[in-house]
Amino acid sequence: MSHNSFGHLFRVTTWGESHGPAIGCVVDGCPPRIPLSEADIQPFLDLRRPGRTDFTTKRNEPDAVRILSGVFEGLTTGTPISLMIENTDQRSRDYGDIAVTYRPGHADYAYEAKYGIRDYRGGGRSSARETAMRVAAGGVARKILGDGIRIRGALTQIGPHSIDRSRWDWSEVSRNQFFCPDREMLPVWEQYLAGIRKAGSSVGAMIEIVAEGVPAGFGAPIYGKLDSDLAAAMMSINAVKSVEIGAGSAVAGWTGPENADELFMQNHKLAFGSNHAGGILGGISTGQDVVVRFAVKPTSSMLVPTRSVTREGEEIEVVTRGRHDPCVGIRAVPVGEAMMACVLADHFLRHRGQTGAGAGFSFGSSVVF
Repeated sequence: MSHNSFGHLFRVTTWGESHGPAIGCVVDGCPPRIPLSEADIQPFLDLRRPGRTDFTTKRNEPDAVRILSGVFEGLTTGTPISLMIENTDQRSRDYGDIAVTYRPGHADYAYEAKYGIRDYRGGGRSSARETAMRVAAGGVARKILGDGIRIRGALTQIGPHSIDRSRWDWSEVSRNQFFCPDREMLPVWEQYLAGIRKAGSSVGAMIEIVAEGVPAGFGAPIYGKLDSDLAAAMMSINAVKSVEIGAGSAVAGWTGPENADELFMQNHKLAFGSNHAGGILGGISTGQDVVVRFAVKPTSSMLVPTRSVTREGEEIEVVTRGRHDPCVGIRAVPVGEAMMACVLADHFLRHRGQTGAGAGFSFGSSVVF
């Protein structure tokens, strides 16, 4: 039974381990005649790349992507697109001490309980290193969606420190190492994370992903809901522990009138007074911005001693050596964007397959319903 693929018509299968010779993915279902090159994918990988900032792992991987198949003379052929990234800076010796030890917060015990064997070097298949290939696949998905759909992500909280949403400025996100839309929060996060890193500890974060220009009609009722697929996609990212669509858990404390996104006519077109639903009603996109948030737990690998047991049942203290992110949520922003792109590309193809080419949205266009 395989669990290394996601998507239906736009389907992504990833392969490889953290300390293996390479990681890769196969993107199946990409329509033909779409311009595609490594240069279309690499900028997104550069944003996720380890060692890019002062507050991420110092593992030095260039993450240079290669297209091995599915593209001819600069255009997709409609056949599977194979992408590969070589691993160049593995330090497997850092993990020798935990070969028979289950690290708290990691998948070590659960993985071995299921398979009876595990690659302890950096977590093997369960490592977040795998997410680089999701980002690569997301680059392909963005080419299918075209310029009409814009996908952006931001970090909104690190530990107890949340941004002031009244100061949200998308232009700030690309200007700092935190993907932060609130410039005044930057020195707070820098000072806080410096202390966390010095203490050998780690901290969690909250990420928000917004897709603008999504036409009404993506998704389907019951088992093909756009929001259920988005939730599953975001939850599949390493270390993610909760996902919200739109207002999310806040609606539990609201009344019906407070929650309702009222409708009215504006310039002879239907408009919404708010977007608490996150751009999705009944599992189908409404034409508003699609908004998803997810929480990332603190990095489980840290220098602070924690109690654990060995494979033989011996109780010990564990200190995870090596190069680790004090806040893995920082590099989760481009991963969340990629998963949004992959799900939207899949639903675009599914919608087009069900409703036909006359639905008002075409490959790589900015035409909407």
